Amino acid sequence: MLMTKAPTIDPALSNTPDASRILGMQRIVSLVYAGRDVTPLWNELMQRVTADSTDAAALMDLAIILQTLGRSEEARQILKNAVQLRRDFRVVHGNGSGPRLLAFVTEGDFMANTPLDFLLAGSDCVLWLRYVDLQTSALVGLPDHDVAFMAIGESTENTPLLAHMQGLLARFDGLVMNRNPELIARLTRDGVSGMLANEPSILSPITHRVSREDLAAVGAGAKQLKDCAPGLAFPLVVRPISTHAGNGMERISDPAELAAFLATQPAPELYVAPFIDFRGADGYYNKQRVVFIDGKAFASHMALSDHWIVHYLSAGMGQSAAKRAVEQAWMEDFDRDFAVRHEESFAALCRCIKLDYFGIDCAELPDGRLLVFELDVAMVVHNMDDPIVYPYKQVAMRKLFDGFVDAIRRKADGAL
Repeated sequence: MLMTKAPTIDPALSNTPDASRILGMQRIVSLVYAGRDVTPLWNELMQRVTADSTDAAALMDLAIILQTLGRSEEARQILKNAVQLRRDFRVVHGNGSGPRLLAFVTEGDFMANTPLDFLLAGSDCVLWLRYVDLQTSALVGLPDHDVAFMAIGESTENTPLLAHMQGLLARFDGLVMNRNPELIARLTRDGVSGMLANEPSILSPITHRVSREDLAAVGAGAKQLKDCAPGLAFPLVVRPISTHAGNGMERISDPAELAAFLATQPAPELYVAPFIDFRGADGYYNKQRVVFIDGKAFASHMALSDHWIVHYLSAGMGQSAAKRAVEQAWMEDFDRDFAVRHEESFAALCRCIKLDYFGIDCAELPDGRLLVFELDVAMVVHNMDDPIVYPYKQVAMRKLFDGFVDAIRRKADGAL
């Protein structure tokens, strides 16, 4: 547990007690990301809960702190307690005079819902979070808002709720961005690869769901890979269902490696896809995150790594001026270079994925095709990187965030 201290709390971090108002994900995660001490904030929130155990807003912010610190189980329980007390929470950006966005969300970690709070950074928007579940019978009694957003992301856990939301939204006559829970539910790794299979400008490696039992038989030499799914051959990328950020993912070169992997992986079913070597001419594995807002592509980040599992935080971007220079050029030239080269691919993505907002992790192959690793509505897009080290990112992210707020306004005006 965090230690109790009594330092002066920065007024900018103080959250005047309010039945619905929370600091929210963007402000709290930014503090931790920047290495700030959140103990004063924790103590303030704990004092509020001690004084009033029904202070749902304080509980919600406590849950966000715990989730940010990696204490997921504690975070989930406190989040559950907060949502049992109330269903609506409010995050005010800037002076709160901008568009009012209402997000339909569910309990879960940071990947459970579209992280809209990050997209509103630096705006004057008000974000309302309405928590829904399988017991929600109608979308009524909602806070005043200009536009709603169906923010629940794809996951095995969310699949029943997405189906439920399809019915609820069919009876809801308000303006809703990403109003297609059925499509969002299909954004599984195998679902996306199937949707994009016939697009010549895109390579989305065909992904199969294969039972642990069948893979164990391959590892033991009792079955061939092709018997598990047509066309499968080593090397493979294998990972558990409903995981992100490379968790549990391995490159497998032969049956012996597969058997060793399964010995440490209890998942009953796994995704299996061919491994694609996407190293560039510079020898780095180069992965880009691109966000689509109302059909327009925006640069989010680029990472260059020695390892085929490319994570921005572990790719050494902060330690390499040369890598940052490549990312800077990619961001600054995005609209007249990368987006032009992949105009056909981007058009195909928007044609297949008819959503107001989604993101992809991708790479550029030597033959000019776009390699799409993942397509999702819940990718974290942020401007938390040090502006001294990454000055160019502030400009690019401001453009992306402004594009998102503009899309909200167009939707409110009936133009989206």
